[in-house]
Amino acid sequence: MDEHMDGASSAEASVLDHVPMRNEDGEIRHEFVAEIAHAIEAGDSASLRACVAELHEADLGDLIGALAPDDRVRLVELTGTDFDFSALNEVDEAVREEILDELPPETVAEGVRELESDDAVELLETLDEDEQEEILEKLPLQERVALERSLLYPENSAGRRMQTEFIAVPQDFTVGQAIDYMRDTPDLPDRFYEIYVVDKDRHWQGAVSLDVLLRARRPVPLTELTDEDRRRVSVLEDQEEVARMFGKYNLVAAPVLDTQDRLVGVITVDDVVDVIEEEADEDLKALGGVNSDEELSDTVFTIARARFNWLLVNLATAFLASSVLGLFEGQLEKMVALAVLAPIVASQGGNAATQTMTVAVRALATRELGSSNAWRVVMREGMVGLVNGLAFAVITGIAAVAWFKIPGLGIVIGLAIIVNLVAGALGGILIPMALERVRADPAVASGTFVTTVTDVVGFFSFLGIATLWFGLR
Repeated sequence: MDEHMDGASSAEASVLDHVPMRNEDGEIRHEFVAEIAHAIEAGDSASLRACVAELHEADLGDLIGALAPDDRVRLVELTGTDFDFSALNEVDEAVREEILDELPPETVAEGVRELESDDAVELLETLDEDEQEEILEKLPLQERVALERSLLYPENSAGRRMQTEFIAVPQDFTVGQAIDYMRDTPDLPDRFYEIYVVDKDRHWQGAVSLDVLLRARRPVPLTELTDEDRRRVSVLEDQEEVARMFGKYNLVAAPVLDTQDRLVGVITVDDVVDVIEEEADEDLKALGGVNSDEELSDTVFTIARARFNWLLVNLATAFLASSVLGLFEGQLEKMVALAVLAPIVASQGGNAATQTMTVAVRALATRELGSSNAWRVVMREGMVGLVNGLAFAVITGIAAVAWFKIPGLGIVIGLAIIVNLVAGALGGILIPMALERVRADPAVASGTFVTTVTDVVGFFSFLGIATLWFGLR
């Protein structure tokens, strides 16, 4: 290759063509990251600019996450105005904070100016108030006021998620006037699906979808095309409720109104996809007793400290379950087989309860489970526990007899399995429902309570039935 090739051509040949970014499985190639790291070390600004200009913001985010910490800030500095700051919303929060803390406020402010308002708010909300103010002060007045207003809305609200770029036209416009307005306005949103009709005080009047607008003739008044019943959301509405509405009514966009019914923003389906992913991630982590803010980039001490409290709660409930074994200490000494088999009963109940609990927590989160169908679902889960209990009673009973050559042991463990699988199924749905009723998060608290129930019921039923059956004292 000619060493005198310009930077852009060199970047395309040496990195993007010579070393594809991803392998067949979609994973980022180590060789690609190494090439970028080498260019950063060499200070090859031209090559890096050409490279990042070809990358989608999500791919650039993956590249940032794969680089060494010192190289991340240098990449931003060397690529200058070609760096897409929306890529920072694609990385772990800890990585984003680390980069923003190292960059001058002027650089961050310049990058924020190029973002859509919702992406800018997402970037700024991870910073503390002093850092936010330092960056906002360097923005033009109109942009600063819009971002400050969005940052004042509650976290996880529609006001935080909305973008303030939208198209609003007067209610006395015709189709032709609306089209000419959009053609002549330089600062339209990058993507939009409908235009909104407002009065002189910006109060919401309705929406006109682009497909409806483009099918109409120019002289037609917009009032004839306006959908006044269009689904819309309040700035204070929880983002999870917004996402649920989008899914239920198959929306691609929804206008956002303030408390006086004035149009202040719009939420689009790409924002909702992010919400769904965040909420699912949060619920999944909560079921495992993991802090929703935990990221792969967090330090060992940060993760250990965040997990400690929940592990401590689990330890306390484990002692509670083990205390049941202490009640039957004498029986366990007389028949060692009971000590061997007791964990099997508890484990099967715990697994059955986890299955039911997972379904119940998700159904509660999506509002599929409520007072109208609660009794039917509880009965169904109880019957599932009974059917599986009968099946595993036979399997476990045969295995226990074959193992210890004690015929009565098969009946004892079989009865205990039935009791605990039914208890696990009922606990797995009733406990999340009870927590939901008292406004606690079922995803966070259900696991420990459900596991405790199945351990206590499992040990007590097995050892209690064994005591009666074999006459142990």
